[in-house]
Amino acid sequence: MKEQLYTIPVNEAFALDCECPVCAMHHKLKEDALDFTLGPSYMEDDIRMVTDKVGFCKEHVQQLYNKQNRLGLALMLKTHADKTIRDTSKLVKNYKPAKPSLFKKDTETNPLLTYLEEVQHSCFVCNKINSVFDRYIATIFFLYEKESDFRNTVDNCKGFCSEHYALLLKEAPKQLSGKYVEDFTNALHKSYIKGMERVRDDLSWFIDKFDYRYTNEPWKNSKDSLQRMMMKQNSLEYFPDEGKK
Repeated sequence: MKEQLYTIPVNEAFALDCECPVCAMHHKLKEDALDFTLGPSYMEDDIRMVTDKVGFCKEHVQQLYNKQNRLGLALMLKTHADKTIRDTSKLVKNYKPAKPSLFKKDTETNPLLTYLEEVQHSCFVCNKINSVFDRYIATIFFLYEKESDFRNTVDNCKGFCSEHYALLLKEAPKQLSGKYVEDFTNALHKSYIKGMERVRDDLSWFIDKFDYRYTNEPWKNSKDSLQRMMMKQNSLEYFPDEGKK
């Protein structure tokens, strides 16, 4: 089946010792997309046609900059700017400022403002990530129905971040059949709450360690609890043991 093409990266993410395997999948897709964008592909005409049109969001353009291929990024931004200038130059010819009215609600769409809105919110890297990420999510449910070992993995994982907990809850009724919906959501509730409580307790001890009364006490599992809680609550990319199975 088509979904089986994606079982390896999904299983690998759930095998990582991290606070959210879905974050791990997204992180790997993002790194692959960034590397692809700044690899030899950016010199290919079909890729450049797309990057010239959609550009990059502020988050990913900063991450591309941090990859150190300044010439590659400069070439893509320059030709994207060329297209933006051409398109804007055409649209400004017919631009008319909206007239404010106290009695009439402004419902007219302005082509120039619509274009600028699209440019600001389009991103080659985002599109590349999302095109595969949705299939990864579908594969989680595919594996849950088909493989008992994967069901055990979900039951015993460290939980999920709040964002992906909500995503999986939302998608479960669409993707699963019969009793698997209830089984999956119950496992999801349990792993999320248990994981949050575990990291919360580690964070409490981290806070206590700043009290002089606990100076000589061991750190236990609290040293990176702040980063792990940021991952739980805010989907922070934090994978100190990435690569360990």
